[in-house]
Amino acid sequence: MNDPLDIEQPGVLAAYLRAAGRIAADEEPQVTRLSGGVSNRTLLVERPDGESWVVKQALPKLRVAVDWFSDPQRIEREALALRWLAELAPAGSVPALVFLDAERHILAMQAVPSPHENWKERLLAGRLHAPEMLQFADWLAQVHRRASERREQLAVEFADWSYFESLRLEPYYAYTAEQVPAAAAFLRKLIAATRRRRDTLVHGDYSPKNVLVHAGRLVLLDFEVAHFGDAAFDLGFSLAHLLSKGHNSPSDVTWEAAATDYWRRYCQQLGNVPWADGLEQRVVRHTLACLLARVAGRSPLEYLDAAARRRQQASVLKLITRKPRRVQHLISDFLRKVTVRRADH
Repeated sequence: MNDPLDIEQPGVLAAYLRAAGRIAADEEPQVTRLSGGVSNRTLLVERPDGESWVVKQALPKLRVAVDWFSDPQRIEREALALRWLAELAPAGSVPALVFLDAERHILAMQAVPSPHENWKERLLAGRLHAPEMLQFADWLAQVHRRASERREQLAVEFADWSYFESLRLEPYYAYTAEQVPAAAAFLRKLIAATRRRRDTLVHGDYSPKNVLVHAGRLVLLDFEVAHFGDAAFDLGFSLAHLLSKGHNSPSDVTWEAAATDYWRRYCQQLGNVPWADGLEQRVVRHTLACLLARVAGRSPLEYLDAAARRRQQASVLKLITRKPRRVQHLISDFLRKVTVRRADH
């Protein structure tokens, strides 16, 4: 549907909700624009009865410096993931779906109660707490394990990879391969290997920016690239975010311990799954690829300055030439390399 509806314009979202019968004809909700995302228009709707929703409208062109497009029908994938994760994820760790308007690419979910904080902002401020890191590992291990047990259903429900291709493999791995020729062969080989795997339900955007902390509990968000694929991608993607924040922090030792604890806890909680053989080496490769993509891909990390991005790229390229055998070795080697390079400059 070619619809000019823009829910960020004043009064538009409330009028849309009234016309659709989602709220009463005379209801006047408080609507606040939320920041932080690049792929959706996102607003908070606070209703007079105390109920609060987050309403998202998927964009066909993402809000980044370079051209980056993805079909807005991906909002239907997020709704599907929310329905399934209500069964798979720890209780209370995923918002409840309120409604989906597939024609207008709009979704509403229950808002996380206030007060809450974005976990990324807490981590960047140096508020690194071990129980939260362990919860982060527990959530992913439980979802990966339970989804693997229900692969007969989920492999069909989440068989479409188009959004993962347009929002992850192309902008992160393929685009980075074009920008960094020294890593091109490594990245293209990893793309091919990733496309062959069908392990479990993969979040695809497992990052601290998609986590809110409320009453000591983590609540996960943003499931539009969920698919049945390579479990190692979620681990590499999340570890790259943790290590990049360690790179950005003067307290590298603390971050080394946190990232190591995250990986170890995931392994402890995963249990016996048929795709565990070779998982650690796959995680190493995805972590290196994501570390590079977050400084040379279509969406570079905003908290790393130009010098830090060059430092991270150089450190990853060194590690790609002689890949660590273990995730723990990768964590310590990467943080040591960026620390030495920072000291040299």
